[in-house]
Amino acid sequence: MSQQQSCTAFHGPVRIASGPLPEVALKAKAVLDKDETAPILIFDDVSAHPVEVDFRGTQADVLRRLENSDGKSAEQSAAKPRRGPGRPKLGVVAREVTLLPRHWDWLGKQPGGASVALRKLVEEARRGRGEGIRQAQEATYRFMVAMAGNEAGFEEAARALFAGDRARFETEVAAWPPDVRVHAKRLAGPALVR
Repeated sequence: MSQQQSCTAFHGPVRIASGPLPEVALKAKAVLDKDETAPILIFDDVSAHPVEVDFRGTQADVLRRLENSDGKSAEQSAAKPRRGPGRPKLGVVAREVTLLPRHWDWLGKQPGGASVALRKLVEEARRGRGEGIRQAQEATYRFMVAMAGNEAGFEEAARALFAGDRARFETEVAAWPPDVRVHAKRLAGPALVR
């Protein structure tokens, strides 16, 4: 995870901090310094994946480990990138695509050829609302399972989330701890279309 990527830390159901990982990690460390058994969870603000932070040592130690890791494991950092077809310096690496002959014919007739046409199709799909909805649903559900899996209305809130039903979702999460409710609603925003 990039250190500049935004994340949110919780101490149980209470939000400690939101912002860049180094700032959030230091605030979480301050809570752990007072109570080493404090239940601390940090979530990426986009994907709601849990963010692992090694809190051992001083604040400087924590920051140093975050700077050195830059979101990569030691194995990933040591591995040399595989050289192959494509233009790796530009981030272009060739991969295989299996299509029917009529698909290849159509792609070949497009301005710029098959590669340009495929890139345009992928970018159009990425900009489409469907991907944003699905990502918001997945992130919200991931967060809900971790923070509200035992809360009343969890199952109905999940159903409302995947149905895109804002009113029902907000009704089901209304009794949840305030910080958990607010964060779940923020994550779910793009997915709740009606």
